[in-house]
Amino acid sequence: MRHFLLIFALFVLFFLPSSAQSPKHEVRAAWVTVVYGLDWPRTKATSKAGIKQQQDELIAILDKLKAANFNTVLFQTRMRGELSYPSSIEPISKIFTGKVNGNPGYDPLAFAIEECHKRGMECHAWIVAIPLGNKKHLASLENHSVTKKMRNICIPYKNEYFLNPGNPATKEYLMKITREIITRYDVDGVHYDYLRYPEYTKNFPDKQDFQRYGKGRTLEQWRRDNLTEIVRYIYKEVKQTKPWVKVSTCPVGKYSDLTRYPSRGWNAFDAVYQDPQGWLGEGIQDQIYPMMYYKENNFFPFALDWQEQSNNRHVVPGLGIYFLDPSEGNWTRGDIDRQMHFSREINMAGQGHYRVKYLMDNTQGLYDELKESFYAYPALQPAMPWLDNAAPSAPQNLKVNDMDNGYISLSWNASKDNDSKNGVKYIIYGSDSYPVDTTKPENIIAVNIEGTNYIYCPILPWMKHSHFAVTGVDRYGNESIAIQCR
Repeated sequence: MRHFLLIFALFVLFFLPSSAQSPKHEVRAAWVTVVYGLDWPRTKATSKAGIKQQQDELIAILDKLKAANFNTVLFQTRMRGELSYPSSIEPISKIFTGKVNGNPGYDPLAFAIEECHKRGMECHAWIVAIPLGNKKHLASLENHSVTKKMRNICIPYKNEYFLNPGNPATKEYLMKITREIITRYDVDGVHYDYLRYPEYTKNFPDKQDFQRYGKGRTLEQWRRDNLTEIVRYIYKEVKQTKPWVKVSTCPVGKYSDLTRYPSRGWNAFDAVYQDPQGWLGEGIQDQIYPMMYYKENNFFPFALDWQEQSNNRHVVPGLGIYFLDPSEGNWTRGDIDRQMHFSREINMAGQGHYRVKYLMDNTQGLYDELKESFYAYPALQPAMPWLDNAAPSAPQNLKVNDMDNGYISLSWNASKDNDSKNGVKYIIYGSDSYPVDTTKPENIIAVNIEGTNYIYCPILPWMKHSHFAVTGVDRYGNESIAIQCR
């Protein structure tokens, strides 16, 4: 807070030109919502044509994100007690076929991951953690519902059911789902939503658990400790299995009251018993995506507070772009513009956009602005040096050959990495100057290329580069020295 007034004043008065420049490393994320088919899918997979149409709908979303240089997809994998993949733990969502635990004829999560990786984008499994839905929803799941299979960890409250954070078995249940996801699928991250208590839950029926497990703590601190223990348990278990898989949450967008700017009672710490700044400080988060769906002074000071307390982890503000829709709010694009530029000015790790529908609809021209200006060039994922800071060796023997069709063929010898469990991917750079400046994002041609060859297709003949460079990058974001070719 001590720096906020000065930074904000300078930002508003001068709107520094550097804020429009794309950094080389930045998270550019979009939430793809599966529940109710809000973002995807719109078609039921009840025939071969329906399967193809359903898949084509997701491909169209990913193609459009790739065209605007997005690099992270937060794909909804667990909704309220149902999943986006076949499992014996919980049913696959009826949104795919219209039937509870129906077979869509393919694995939606595997398909999403594969298509993201084809485009050089990360795919994170977005998991709704605690809420299970209302009685009507749970009845529709029949015997597949966790309330039938694991009644002891479920708790009713205000006509809805929730997993009980106060029951020690809850963390293992969530980890059981997480373990299945990270062992069966090549996800780049697991992202937890609603990892919190319901709002203002003074009457939440957990008194017996508190009496049993409270051990002299206040109710409020015990509840925070319950959520922290779930986060800690999952983080450590994920890192033991696949340490490169990013673990993140999307907490309430205001941590707590600030000296000059109150949260007006609605914050993570007091209203829903989250302690995400404590999670960052303990090092049990790789990223957080605080849901900063607020305007003006309800955004800027709290964004700065998150960044100051980041413990050098990735803090990616979730932007409420849905408020650009007239039916959702009366925001202007300028409201979002200022938030994007401010987050970049104070060196936050990137931006998350909720939801992808409003990018696809180009609401108030936001998608065009991102594609043509704010995300004009590709960006690499920020590194995670707290997990691994050793870059792969440089690729060797880069060869560049012109092809008859005007394309250019690049090939090289593979890099080696200290983590033998992971293959190295490659970043391709091009320029008319030698040596190619690999610090400039405008020189990035392609990201996360698998294998040791690449066919470069200039968009227009006069955009054909004269010089090329290739680097290796590991799954922790460490980039090697470049191999150059004239």
